[in-house]
Amino acid sequence: MLDAKVTPFIKLLLKPLIKALDSKGVTPNQVTLAGFVIGVLALPFIILNWWNMALACIIFNRVFDGIDGELARYQQSSSSAGGFLDICLDFLFYASIPLAFGIANPQEWGIAAMVLLATFIGTGSSFLAFAIAAEKFQIDRPQFANKSFYYMQGLTEGTETILVFLAFCIWPQYFATLAYVFAAACAVTVITRIVGGFTTLHRVERDAAKSERTVPSSGYE
Repeated sequence: MLDAKVTPFIKLLLKPLIKALDSKGVTPNQVTLAGFVIGVLALPFIILNWWNMALACIIFNRVFDGIDGELARYQQSSSSAGGFLDICLDFLFYASIPLAFGIANPQEWGIAAMVLLATFIGTGSSFLAFAIAAEKFQIDRPQFANKSFYYMQGLTEGTETILVFLAFCIWPQYFATLAYVFAAACAVTVITRIVGGFTTLHRVERDAAKSERTVPSSGYE
C-alpha cells in the first residue's frame, strides 16, 4: 500500500551511494547477496534476544534491497536472473523473522509465528502467481515500471512488512499481538489479490478470445 509512495523518495536518498558503488565496480547481485546475509543474521540475534542487533540487520537488509535494483538500472544491467535472485532471497528473509520469534519463545510466540508465516505464504504465492500470468498477457505495471516482474499491490507490501518487523524488535513483548494483527492484514491482501487477479485475468482472456474471433479473414482458404 505504501511502496508506490515511498519508493521515489528512497531513490533520491540512494543516488549518491549508487554512484559510489558503481565507481568501485560493485555489481547488483553482490549487493543482493550481501544484503541477504546481513538480513538472516537477524535470526540468531532474535533467538538470543539481542534486539538492537536484530533491528540493525533488518534495516541494513532493506537498504541493500533498495540499492541492488537501483544499481542495476544505473549500470543498465537489469536482468530477469537478478530479479529472480532478489525476490527469492527477499521472501526467505521475510520468512526468517517470524521463524526466529517462534524459535525464541515457542510457548508464547510459536502459534502467532506460524499464523503469520501461513499468511506470508498466501501473499507471496498470490503475488508471484499473478506475475507469471501478467507476463504472459503483457499486462502493464505503470506504478512499478522498473520492476523485473509484475508488482501486484495490496494492503500489506514491503514497506508495511518492514515496519512491523521493526516493531517486533522494538516491542518484542507485543510480538504475538502485532503478529496476529498483521496476519489479519495479510489475509485481506491475499483475498483481494486472488479476487482482483482472477477478475483481471478472466477479463484479459475473454478480451483476447474476442479479438481472435473478430480478426478479419484474409480471403484465402
